[in-house]
Amino acid sequence: MSVRPLIALPARFSAGASALRYAAEVAARTLVEAVWRGGGEPFIMHPADPERVAERLARCDGVLLPGGGDLHPRHYGAAGEHEALYDVDEEQDAFDLAVAGHALVAGLPMLAICRGLQIVNVVLGGTLRQHMENGHRHVVHRVAAKPGSLLAKTAGAYELTSSCYHHQDIEKLADDLAVTARAADGTIEAAELPDATGWFLGVQWHPEDTAANDPAQQALFNALVRASARADARSHELGVA
Repeated sequence: MSVRPLIALPARFSAGASALRYAAEVAARTLVEAVWRGGGEPFIMHPADPERVAERLARCDGVLLPGGGDLHPRHYGAAGEHEALYDVDEEQDAFDLAVAGHALVAGLPMLAICRGLQIVNVVLGGTLRQHMENGHRHVVHRVAAKPGSLLAKTAGAYELTSSCYHHQDIEKLADDLAVTARAADGTIEAAELPDATGWFLGVQWHPEDTAANDPAQQALFNALVRASARADARSHELGVA
C-alpha cells in the first residue's frame, strides 16, 4: 500500500495530559497504533463544527469511532439521568453523532468501538441502558460471533477473547442493525448493517486493548483500512478526490 488511507479518529477531551500544561484533546495510543499496524494513517479530528462534518470528512477514507464518556440520554429520549453517568460532554456528543450520521449516509467505511457502537445505535433510532447492574468494566471475557457474520469472517474466529470497559450497553437495538455477537450474559457485543452502503462493523468491547498480541482483534483494524483503501480507489476512479 503506497499511500496509507486516511482514517478519521475523533479526539476525546481531557482535563490534562503528561507534558501538557493545559486541557488536551487525545486519542488512545493503542487505537492509533492499531490503525497504523493495519496500514492506515490515523487522522485525529478536533471535535468541533459538527454542521460542517461532511466537508471535513471529504478528505478522509474511513472512520474509527472510538470509546469515551457517556452519551447524554436526551439523545435517545430517556426520561431522566442515571447517577452513574460520567464524562458527558455536549460538544463531544454533537460531533460524534454528526460523524456517525454522515459516515452511514455516505457509505464511508467505519469501525465503531464501545461508545462508538452506542452512538451508531442511537443515530439509527435505538436506545441505551444507562447503567448495567453488573457492568463490564475491566472485564476480559469470551464473545461468541454469529457464524457467517462480517465479524466472524473478519476475525477468522467464532469465539474471541475480548477486553471490555463499559457500564452502558444497547437496550433497544436500532431496526437497521443486526446483532452478530453476544456475551454469555446476553449483552450485545457486536452489530452490523446488513444493508449498509459501505463497510461497517460495531463492537462493544475494546479490540485495541489486545490487538498488538491478538491477530483476531487486530484483524478488525486491518479490515477497516482495506475497506477504506477500496473506497479511496473508487473515489479516484469517479473523480471525486
